[in-house]
Amino acid sequence: MKSGNSILSSYGTTIFEVMSRLADQHKAVNLGQGFPDGNGPPDVVEAAARYLADGWNQYPPMPGLPSLRQALATHNARFYGLEVDWATQTLVTSGATEALAACLFGLLEPGDEVVLFQPLYDSYVPIIRRAGAIPRFVSLKAPDWSFTAADLDAAFSDRTKLVLINNPQNPAGKVWGREELELLASRVIAHDAMALCDEVYEHLVFDGRKHIALMSLPGMGERTLRIGSAGKTFSLTGWKVGYVTAPAALLGPVIKAHQYLTFTTPPNLQHAVALGLSKDDAYFAGLAGDMQARRDRLSAGLTAAGLKVLPCAGTYFLTVDLAASGIDEDDKDFCRRLTEQVGVAAIPISAFFEVDAPTHLARFCFCKRDEVLDEAISRLGKLRRSGRGGAEP
Repeated sequence: MKSGNSILSSYGTTIFEVMSRLADQHKAVNLGQGFPDGNGPPDVVEAAARYLADGWNQYPPMPGLPSLRQALATHNARFYGLEVDWATQTLVTSGATEALAACLFGLLEPGDEVVLFQPLYDSYVPIIRRAGAIPRFVSLKAPDWSFTAADLDAAFSDRTKLVLINNPQNPAGKVWGREELELLASRVIAHDAMALCDEVYEHLVFDGRKHIALMSLPGMGERTLRIGSAGKTFSLTGWKVGYVTAPAALLGPVIKAHQYLTFTTPPNLQHAVALGLSKDDAYFAGLAGDMQARRDRLSAGLTAAGLKVLPCAGTYFLTVDLAASGIDEDDKDFCRRLTEQVGVAAIPISAFFEVDAPTHLARFCFCKRDEVLDEAISRLGKLRRSGRGGAEP
């Protein structure tokens, strides 16, 4: 029998699934996979349930319910000062990953080059390669996950069609500053490229910071696509509701790709997300404040266990520097041993690199209930550093 697609078949099981299975096997506290363990805002959940009973359960419009697309336009104006025509510049998708796929399949041709920043979300490169495009990598440098103009110039070329950024960034917890975004925008404009911005953690920024949408910078409005996620904004990752905001000329081919991927998204979930996006400022401030408190709780526990924690400005994730913690062990071995012997699961950061991966960093997820974090911290108390970070029961 002939084989399957060589690009997709070359990838193994995702590291998140591997570590989650290992965590289940050893009854470990799973701080690997990034999903909250609550059930979302009750009023948003209730709105979805009520619509399911009383609303329209047949195909909604392919680009999304008008109520949600109108809410998206209002949201863009409210938080970023963007003027968006809901009827021609918004699209609802079945999750942000589908939004990424629709954008990349809709915009890329074989041979196009795409500039990416690693560490990166693991779906980016397989989709880009399946579209026939060529990834070019900029490696961000820990502990502050910085880059230089020279790094950009080495990645951009005359064949660059698109740059893809994740801001705030999983797994690094980096929130891009205005100067960094302006530097990137200058290269995008100079190469007449477009920008695809994965901004699913837009409302999860800490310590008084504000998320800056690349689309809001001068010259970027006509060449930027912005992806958001109800799963992250309302802690409802299982709903898989994403959305794209883009100029009509760029969104057109994305909509055509979307219609052949999922076509549409459950209408009751779209209805509820529209309600959620209209919540007052207290909700969005509370979401960030709650996650910041959880970040600080886990960070203190990791530090007490003798682990060096890198700064985290946003998202769900903390990074530990194993080498700086005195642990002479690579990230994969450390995460496996931590799961099996200590009972806490984490993710090796090397899984988020395609080339030149560091092997001394591990990611811990803090979007869990206090009692879950406290149990993980209690177990981490078993960790005793030696030359290889040995653990004692």
